[in-house]
Amino acid sequence: MSTDYQRAREALGVRLRTLRTGGGLTGRQLAERCHWPHSKVSKLENGRQTATPEVLDEWARGCGVPEEAEDLQRRLRGLEAHVQSRRRQLSAGHGPIQEQSVVEYRGTQTIRAYEATVIPGLFQTPDYARALLIHNAEIHQTPRDTEAAVRARMRRQQELYEPGKRHRIILWEGALHARPCAPETLAAQLDRLAGLIGLDRVSLGIIPLGAPMALTPKHGFWIFDERLVRVETISTELRLDDPADVALYGRTWDRLNNAAAYGPDAHRVLTRARRLLASA
Repeated sequence: MSTDYQRAREALGVRLRTLRTGGGLTGRQLAERCHWPHSKVSKLENGRQTATPEVLDEWARGCGVPEEAEDLQRRLRGLEAHVQSRRRQLSAGHGPIQEQSVVEYRGTQTIRAYEATVIPGLFQTPDYARALLIHNAEIHQTPRDTEAAVRARMRRQQELYEPGKRHRIILWEGALHARPCAPETLAAQLDRLAGLIGLDRVSLGIIPLGAPMALTPKHGFWIFDERLVRVETISTELRLDDPADVALYGRTWDRLNNAAAYGPDAHRVLTRARRLLASA
């Protein structure tokens, strides 16, 4: 479980405890009123269990403050919106997620992103995307709707050519050497990246292996119009909209950007990766 999610769950637990003690109730008394085991009250208050909307309604009534139910529900919605289970997202396959991304990208003017291990979806060839989606479906044990997901991902790439859009993407060179696909697929993917350098609405930087860096490569992240940051882990997707979080990721992107190569220098990094692939 992510640290951010756990902290949010613990914060909700503190609020629940405040309502209980404010009503003059012990944990056992509240449990008896709500017909719960005593351990449930303790787990909820200490952030060891996630409340459901129904539980929050019962808690507010049990504490004699039913008017607080709406605030508790709002806190729960905020918790769920910021940390989303990948398993839940993928329950209907990859296609719906890709379609949702199309909508989100259309509503964004400027994207700043950093990827350390994978070529981002906006730049992927169909075959590279297909290989990644198949691997993801296998590891998450979710429905394999690969072709629908590939088509949706390719539609998302139309945003690269829309007037007024800006895509400022940084890759760590290690992503160019990772092989989640056949060598010929990776070779075509590297050629695709080379063709993107110089596009009016795309700024592609590559941090070479061995380049001096102000911080370690860390994980990938996407910043949407300085209002939202998306971070994907194996099991969850974080959606961070707190201004302090967005600013932190912005400063991180700036430092990574200082180490990135652009234009002819980026071309040279791609050529090196292509040469190593051909000689392998």
